[in-house]
Amino acid sequence: MNAILALAIKDLRLLFRDKVGFFFTFFFPLLYAVFFGAIFSGQGGGASAMKIVVVDEDSTEGSKAFIRELNESAELDVDIKNRDEATNLVRRGKRVGYVVLPQGFGKARGRVFGGDRVKIETGIDPGRSAEAGMLQGVLTKYMYQGIQDAFANPDKMRKQINESLAEVQSSEDMDPTAKATLQWFLPMMDRFLGELPKNEQSNRGWQNFDLESKDVAVQRGGPQNSYEISFPQGIIWGVMGCAAAFGISLVVERTKGTLVRLRIAPIGRMHILAGKAFACLLTTMAIPIALLLLGIIAFGIRPDSWVLLSAGIISISLCFVGIMMMLSVLGRTEQSAGGIGWAVLLVMALIGGGMVPLFIMPAWMQTVSHVSPVKWSILVMEGAIWRNFSVAEMVLPCGILIGVGLVCFIIGTKAFRWTEG
Repeated sequence: MNAILALAIKDLRLLFRDKVGFFFTFFFPLLYAVFFGAIFSGQGGGASAMKIVVVDEDSTEGSKAFIRELNESAELDVDIKNRDEATNLVRRGKRVGYVVLPQGFGKARGRVFGGDRVKIETGIDPGRSAEAGMLQGVLTKYMYQGIQDAFANPDKMRKQINESLAEVQSSEDMDPTAKATLQWFLPMMDRFLGELPKNEQSNRGWQNFDLESKDVAVQRGGPQNSYEISFPQGIIWGVMGCAAAFGISLVVERTKGTLVRLRIAPIGRMHILAGKAFACLLTTMAIPIALLLLGIIAFGIRPDSWVLLSAGIISISLCFVGIMMMLSVLGRTEQSAGGIGWAVLLVMALIGGGMVPLFIMPAWMQTVSHVSPVKWSILVMEGAIWRNFSVAEMVLPCGILIGVGLVCFIIGTKAFRWTEG
């Protein structure tokens, strides 16, 4: 045991002396986790607000109120510019589009019956047709919200009816049939609203329901923030880098004759491999612990279960110790072993959710991801952090990881060459 510990300490010292390797083992995963966590955190759990420009050519209380409603909405982020500035911002890709509120907009929005229609102009980059449809939908929503507000207020509604009736009576180019119909209907509507009882019921206008608000304790489901998604991915990149580094170090020691010199000492072959595996195990366990502690302190990560998280970290470490041993027999030289090893690891990461979160992948790719230990590694991390896995649900992914590690380690030790050639 003393020999194994001494060999493990030797490998750890070599790792810490290699500043580039140490950076990519510990700090690159942290940068990855923070970078992608910051990107996804801007979404707030949904789509970001569309940035648009509004040109207010009406400059009335009605148009200004409409702009305030748009700016307070979750869908839009609004700036107010003149027409030339708005066009230039859209042309340069600085804004999704612009909206022009013409003269008479404020009056037309509050009008329910009769009157001339106003034309709202929008300008969108032709390459952003999806945003154009979304913008039209949002504008329609808030345009009709003004009409809804009018119907909900009988006094406001009567005022609009009288204004509309005056416009109908003064109109000279309206269709006679439509004009006669409105001259009959609008006074009837005004009379009906005027005869409503002046009590609490009438103050509710056309609303035929009541809203009752109750406080409900929120049960957490899903990640609390974007860093709980990005940190498991970053951790796996660190573990993969560690496995690659130790696998390549075995090839270097073989090609440079270090293993031959070690065998001259009273140390068995299995002691040498066990020392390398133990050093790799300690490092692959230290990476998740260090990154998670930083995530908890600085980024609000709150694991659901510390016990299951510990079991998951141990399972991941055992798996990648075995993979490390397998990588050490893939090439005869340091260059070939490094190239082939990282190619294998990148494929594992690509199909296993190390580059794109698993829940974003299409169904067929999620099925293919079952063959990648990266998929199961991320799953056990997420299961303990935010998926709220039970012990029974953690058994399968942890068991798969331990099994993969055991098989890879056995194959690697059987195929390992102690001398070059």
